[in-house]
Amino acid sequence: MKHVIVRQIPRSPKDPERVSQLLEYGVATISESQEKLGLLGPSIRPIQPGLKAAGTAVTVKCSDGDNLMLHAALEVAQPGDVIVMTTMTGSANGMFGELLANAFRVRGINAFITDAGVRDVAKLREMKYPVWSKYITAAGTSKNRPGWVNVPVVIEGVLVNPGDFVLADDDGVVVVPRAEIDEVLRRAKEREQREDVTRKRILDGELTVDIYNFRKTLQEIGVKYVESLDQVRGDQ
Repeated sequence: MKHVIVRQIPRSPKDPERVSQLLEYGVATISESQEKLGLLGPSIRPIQPGLKAAGTAVTVKCSDGDNLMLHAALEVAQPGDVIVMTTMTGSANGMFGELLANAFRVRGINAFITDAGVRDVAKLREMKYPVWSKYITAAGTSKNRPGWVNVPVVIEGVLVNPGDFVLADDDGVVVVPRAEIDEVLRRAKEREQREDVTRKRILDGELTVDIYNFRKTLQEIGVKYVESLDQVRGDQ
């Protein structure tokens, strides 16, 4: 594919409301609400705990060790976007740091997510700018090699299309395809309502093996209750 910067991505006037709804849930809930799909691999971690972000994906694919296309992406990104960046074959360089974070914040970019590296982490933490990355490293980058902005990318085994929805928190990062966002949000609401009922039962003292009917499962897989270890030894 020719190296390109695509200016326009799928958008809707409903997107800000959808992003606000996403932020009501955790990554785990959204992942479960789309049949455990869309969850980036566990190597993508927040650089500091306690931050949460969501937005529409602007995708970037850089040459290894070069972050020129991140700078180019800023021109086409809009407030409320999340920039999701990968590289051609994998790079541990610090592709993003404090200066770019300031530029992202000024442009209203909600977060940065990458399977490459970031640096200036102390300053990023001081800024509380939301960043999820695979590596933390002081290694720098060149800025003269081509790549792509707003084309489909694969990051940690998950396809991300421009305009898809992204949610990130302490549990990791999940991607929701644009065409599925409303259905996933509906399922997430229903799941939260069910969990509220379950939580109350737990706090009232019920055992989870009874709430989830796990006694039947234990029986079916051959697990037995005995009164003491002596009884187990006697069966041998």
